[in-house]
Amino acid sequence: MNKLLNELCGKYTVPQEAKAAGIYPYYKAISSGQDPVVTMADGHKALMFGSNSYLGLSDDPRLKEAAIAAVQKYGTSCSGSRFLNGTLDIHNELEEKLAKFVGMEEAVTFSTGFQVNLGVVSALGFRGGYTLLDDTDHACIIDGSRLGWSTVYKFKHNDMDALEKKLKACEPDAPKLIVVDGVYSMLGDLVPLPRLTELAEQYNASVMIDDAHGLGVFGKNGAGTANHFGLTDKVDLIMGTFSKSFGSLGGFIAGSHDVINYLKHNSRSLIFSASMTPASVAAASKALDIMQSEPERLEHLWDITRYAWKRFRENGFDINATESPIIPLMVRDTNKALQIVTLAYEQGVFITPVIAPAVPEKDVLIRFALMATHQKEHIDEAVEKLTVIFKELGVIE
Repeated sequence: MNKLLNELCGKYTVPQEAKAAGIYPYYKAISSGQDPVVTMADGHKALMFGSNSYLGLSDDPRLKEAAIAAVQKYGTSCSGSRFLNGTLDIHNELEEKLAKFVGMEEAVTFSTGFQVNLGVVSALGFRGGYTLLDDTDHACIIDGSRLGWSTVYKFKHNDMDALEKKLKACEPDAPKLIVVDGVYSMLGDLVPLPRLTELAEQYNASVMIDDAHGLGVFGKNGAGTANHFGLTDKVDLIMGTFSKSFGSLGGFIAGSHDVINYLKHNSRSLIFSASMTPASVAAASKALDIMQSEPERLEHLWDITRYAWKRFRENGFDINATESPIIPLMVRDTNKALQIVTLAYEQGVFITPVIAPAVPEKDVLIRFALMATHQKEHIDEAVEKLTVIFKELGVIE
């Protein structure tokens, strides 16, 4: 056995150092569903504010029943890619529902959200063209851009003047694809879509929105960020994932018939990956039905979101410019952020740290995320405990 690989990897000791200091925050095992209160593998109970299940559907009995029924009919796996033997009738049915939901002509599903962006951004990165990215875009968008043939430009987060400078640097007649998050997953802010689409039209660029954190949260019945702004007709592609509001696993891209047809025959992460499992497809489809038939779920999410914003601000927290159920509690110090997460967990509050390289050191934060299954009592308890911890560590006064 060649020892070089082990020697190279063995030089990476950051996790071991955090464990030795008692502040390692990752890979904590949970032995229950993603409910407001979760049970950990060691029996410890904690208020869950680290989940992306915005509508609280991941433990909904109706999704479980749909998944079980799909397994009983189709089995546990399609045992192949969508391109070959892995397309079921329920894949096609879900795609038709998704396209209608987000206001596009057609949609195609992938086995994960990461693979959607990896496969779409790379496939549309045409030689001689340009891919323009917000510098806080999700890692899968960045990785997808690295696999394409186009020139990649990054612009400062949500800075439309910076975007325009990059657009001016592009060849006027070359294909240009602007890829942005609808809702940014760490800071909880929205893309300034009205101005962005104006620039796209002015400079003949296409727009793709990664709406992983917008679907189920913004727009009519959760139809997403473009719907929220009334600008669906100005957007070329809408991407979504099923691991957030849909309570499942997988993802999709929606757009025009011509673009989806091209992607179905050229996106490598679609063609060369096994398709979504029957259980995941059925669960996502049921979630979409519930999303549209139970608007009160979304209304409650926004009620508690506004309540949480108010409570944190009243207690002196810096929650930046969030506009969503993603609430960044700014810490701006990695060691303190890891200490906060550890202390909060000990007191029964599950939250997650966001540290470099996900964000610069100056923007290190605690990510506090809400679900429609939370109640004000859950928020009150968490805010009170976190206030004490943040004050003890000198993060707030």
